[in-house]
Amino acid sequence: MQPVTVVGLGKIGLTLAAVFANSGYYRVFGADINEAVVNHVNKGISHINNEPGLDKLLEKAHQTGTIQATTKTADAVSKSDIVIVIVPVLVNDRDEVNYQYIDSAVEEIGKGIKKGTLIIFETTLPTGDTRNRFGKRIEEISGLVMGEDFYLGYSPERVYSNRIIEDLANYPKVVSGLNEKSLQLVTEFYKKALNCTILQVSSLETAEFTKVAESVYRDVNIALVNELAVYADKLGVNIKEVIKAANSEPFSNLHSPGVGVGGHCIPVYPYFFINNGLGSGLVTLSREINDNMASYAVRVIEESTGSLKQQKVLILGLSFRENVKEHTKSSTLLLINELKKKGAIVYIDDPLYTKEEISSFGVIPFLNDVSKEIDTIILQAFHDEYKDQDFKEFTKCQLVLDGRNALDREKIEMLGMRYIGIGVK
Repeated sequence: MQPVTVVGLGKIGLTLAAVFANSGYYRVFGADINEAVVNHVNKGISHINNEPGLDKLLEKAHQTGTIQATTKTADAVSKSDIVIVIVPVLVNDRDEVNYQYIDSAVEEIGKGIKKGTLIIFETTLPTGDTRNRFGKRIEEISGLVMGEDFYLGYSPERVYSNRIIEDLANYPKVVSGLNEKSLQLVTEFYKKALNCTILQVSSLETAEFTKVAESVYRDVNIALVNELAVYADKLGVNIKEVIKAANSEPFSNLHSPGVGVGGHCIPVYPYFFINNGLGSGLVTLSREINDNMASYAVRVIEESTGSLKQQKVLILGLSFRENVKEHTKSSTLLLINELKKKGAIVYIDDPLYTKEEISSFGVIPFLNDVSKEIDTIILQAFHDEYKDQDFKEFTKCQLVLDGRNALDREKIEMLGMRYIGIGVK
C-alpha cells in the first residue's frame, strides 16, 4: 500500500484519513499537534461525535493496521509519497486572516518532505496561497523546487458536518495542480482514494477561488433573504410562504432567513476575498446584514415585550447550527452581547455542551428548575432535542422568537405565548 500522510486530524481531516485508509490502496499516517487526538486515533477511537460512519471506518482501519497517528508531522511526512494538508485558516476578532496553525504545519512539512512527494492542500485558502505562500515556503525550507522536485496540488474540501462521508462520495472533487504532472498525480490519487467524480480546473488559483466563491454565494443569498424577511415583517407578509412560492420557479433559489450565520465557513471565508483586494460591495454588505440579524432579533423582542432589563431570556442552542458541537462565530454569541447591552439575564441551553462549558461564555446554564422564571425564549440552533420541545413548563414566558422558523407555531400559541419568526409575525 502506498503511504499517505494527512496533516490535521480535525472533523474533516480525520474523516479523510479514515476513508483513505479503507480504500484498499493507501496506508495512512495522521499528524496532529493534539496529543489526545493522536492517542485516540491510535486506539481506533474517534474524538469526533455526530459524524455518521466515521467510528466504524476508523475502527476498521485500526484493526487492519492501515492508520497510525503521531504528533511529529515532519516524521510522518518523511514516510509518505503523498501529503494532504487540512489544517484550519481562521480569522481573528478584527476579521483578519490568521495563518498561525497552517504556517506551523507547513514548516514541519518542509522539514520532512523528500524528493518526488505530492503535496495537496484541502484547507480553504485565500486565492494564491497554495503557490505563493506555502509552495514557496516549502521550497525555502527543503531546498527542493516545486513542480520539479516535489509536486503541488489544491483540492478544496466541500463537505458538510454530519454527512462528510456521504458528501465525499457524492460531490465532484475539484482538483488542480501547479503543472501538468502535479495535476495528473492529484487526479490519480483522488480517483483511487475516493472513487468519485473528478472535476479538473486550470490552475491552483481557480480551485482556491472556487471554494471561497461557494461560501460567498451562500452568505450573499442568506443576506438577501434576511433583508427580505425584515422587509416582510414591516409589510405583514409571511416570508416562509413567499420563499415556497418563489422557489417553485426554477430560476429562484432563495435560502432560509435566520437569526444569523455562524461556523468556520460562511461567516469566515468571505474575508478571504474582502481582505485580499475585493473591496467594498455586495460581499461586504452581506456580512454586515447577516451579523446584524442578532441585533434585529433583540429589537423585535423589545418591541413586543418592553424593556429587557432584568428579563430572563433563554437561548436554545449555543452551537452555530443544529446537531453540531461547534460555536465558532455562532449567532448565540452575538445574541448574548446584544441582550446583555439591554440588561437582560441570559440563560443558555444546549444538549451538546456541559454546564461548565456554557458557563465559560459568561451566561447561566439553563436548569429545569428555573423554567417558570423565563420571560422570553429564543431558538438559535434547532437541535433534534428541540423538535419535541414542550413549552408548557415555561409558565411565565410571554414570547418565543423562532430564529430558525422551525418550531410549531400553533402549539406555542395554544399555550398563550406569542410566536415570532424571522419574517414571520
